Amino acid sequence: MREAMKEGNVDYIQDIAKKQDEGGADYIDVNAGAFVQQETKYLLWLVEKVQEVVDKPLALDSPSPEALEAAIKTHKGTPMINSITAEKERYDKIMPLVREYNAKVIALCMGDEGMPETAEERLGIAEKLLNDLDRDGVPLENVFLDPLIKPIAVNGEYGMQALDTIEGITRMGTGAHITCGLSNISYGLPSRALLNQAFIVLAMGRGLDAAIIDPLDNYLVSLVRATEVLLNRDPYGTNYIKASREGKLAK
Repeated sequence: MREAMKEGNVDYIQDIAKKQDEGGADYIDVNAGAFVQQETKYLLWLVEKVQEVVDKPLALDSPSPEALEAAIKTHKGTPMINSITAEKERYDKIMPLVREYNAKVIALCMGDEGMPETAEERLGIAEKLLNDLDRDGVPLENVFLDPLIKPIAVNGEYGMQALDTIEGITRMGTGAHITCGLSNISYGLPSRALLNQAFIVLAMGRGLDAAIIDPLDNYLVSLVRATEVLLNRDPYGTNYIKASREGKLAK
């Protein structure tokens, strides 16, 4: 991706975007963080070129308020901001953009103390984020809390910590969504796709209702569709049946 962006290879970028759209992605994530000094320039280019070929909204993936605001103004429709945290400096810079543009926002369970270690720490940060965003006029249905998935190759407890956090947020009953960077769970281990596929089913059972995934992993997407039926998130299996008729389910 970095080389394609550097070379201005529009066909390569647009082909990936179209395939992800056809794979069922609700948002297409765009990130130009590889170009630190020229991030705004490349992020705007990505927004323009991707939206030439897909109608889906984009997740604007950047820690830079300047890059985000420029991208939001270029974006057609309502984007998602990826991301805000409970870190005071970052929160104070990103939150006004979320409110002004009524954007969806991924809120990472991370504060000024750094990366949380336990589910209890994550839930405390989640509660603070929800209270602060609600106070600042952001509809909680626009918020996608991310419990910060960490690699189980580093610590075998990280999977359970994430699942317990997801369940705790679900029990809050605030109307906020829960998302995650799914593939972080399997980093450093072999057959990563298998671990990702297993984890998303477990996480959905605890309340996860969104995830940053590879929509071209048909088996994973098929598992999501099947799990939605089993959790009664797809009443009467309407979407599942439609996907089956269209030949989109894994065999």
